[in-house]
Amino acid sequence: MSQHNQSPLTVACPQCQKKVVWSEKNPYRPFCSERCKLIDLGAWADESHRIAGEPALDESNIDEWLARADRGEER
Repeated sequence: MSQHNQSPLTVACPQCQKKVVWSEKNPYRPFCSERCKLIDLGAWADESHRIAGEPALDESNIDEWLARADRGEER
């Protein structure tokens, strides 16, 4: 099937859920607008959005951990 016969791919904007055509003509894809893109970026910046996983390493004790490692001690 050629691309000319296919309907354009539409996705829901991750921020407002508005249907958006996934196209090079939309510089904000997968978002519907610059506003939704910036709202999402702000949520990552203030840590409202997070990727699940192990907590980040607390580096406040790094000097102690390095000293233990040099002595061959376990954590």
